[in-house]
Amino acid sequence: MKMLPGVGVFGTGSSARVLVPLLRAEGFTVEALWGKTEEEAKQLAEEMNITFYTSRTDDVLLHQDVDLVCINIPPPLTRQISVKALGIGKNVVCEKAATSVDAFRMVTASRYYPQLMSLVGNVLRFLPAFVRMKQLIAEHYVGAVMICDARVYSGSLLSPNYGWICDELMGGGGLHTMGTYIVDLLTHLTGQKAEKMLMGGGVCSTVTLNFNMPGAFVHEVMVVGSAGRLVARGADLYGQKNSATQEELLLRDSLAVGTGLPEQGPQDVPLLYLKGMVYMVQALRQSFQGQGDRRTWDHTPVSMAASFEDGLYMQSVVDAIKRSSRSGEWEAVEVLTEEPDANQNLCEALQRNNL
Repeated sequence: MKMLPGVGVFGTGSSARVLVPLLRAEGFTVEALWGKTEEEAKQLAEEMNITFYTSRTDDVLLHQDVDLVCINIPPPLTRQISVKALGIGKNVVCEKAATSVDAFRMVTASRYYPQLMSLVGNVLRFLPAFVRMKQLIAEHYVGAVMICDARVYSGSLLSPNYGWICDELMGGGGLHTMGTYIVDLLTHLTGQKAEKMLMGGGVCSTVTLNFNMPGAFVHEVMVVGSAGRLVARGADLYGQKNSATQEELLLRDSLAVGTGLPEQGPQDVPLLYLKGMVYMVQALRQSFQGQGDRRTWDHTPVSMAASFEDGLYMQSVVDAIKRSSRSGEWEAVEVLTEEPDANQNLCEALQRNNL
């Protein structure tokens, strides 16, 4: 019987607490767990019944039974671990990096090892509503795309204790944590990239992020074209042609979640993203199953996933948004093609702090 790869999980937060049971439900074996401290790793390992745990990165990466590494840790640490994992010959699924420089280094590593999986875990891409929306846009359901509008409303992302999420230089803040994935999703759906804080092809996009809205989590993505519109409200997809008098339900996501998941995990992860994680793990299983070697994989089941190049692009758009906010001008999106001088980055950081 051909085996799925053993998994090494980096992280002990909400995402890791959800990911471990989802991996097991699809037949993966979680062989190792990494935590920032030995105590954190031990606590979750005992809770999740994971035999091997550590606070040493190499202990997971060099584990003989780990062939797939899932990285769900603060952004400042993502680049270091993902690049090292690829260099050792492990497949990688990770969260976004903290900076464009880190993202560029991850892209460079992925290009050195193109046979290895190197994916950014934007789970929104795996949701059936967005898979179907992309298909309908390609089939000209909305005609020529003219407007994209996205709204995300949520309660505060901050915790009582100061952490990385409070610092934009560490990849914190709502723009980094959720805004980057919305940017990536809109480009994935339309095939158009942001150029000068406007999307190419004459498409205008508006993204509203509000993390001061207690109550129900709101996530809505709308694409309007010359012939109609498509709207994803949560995990359900609606559409309306210009000739129709009312919109129609095109896809309802009936996935039931909660079975086998820890009580604390799903409460900290919006249902939309939790469903996306379920579909992503299912796609990973389909990608690895039936392969002759535990490290080989089929690209087709994960063809909708974001690559490390996509991760660099979404970070570049966020950088342009920040520059535009400071200058009051329309700033161009500049994607790194070579690593910048470290001293220049330091000077620019000092200048921003002085301002």
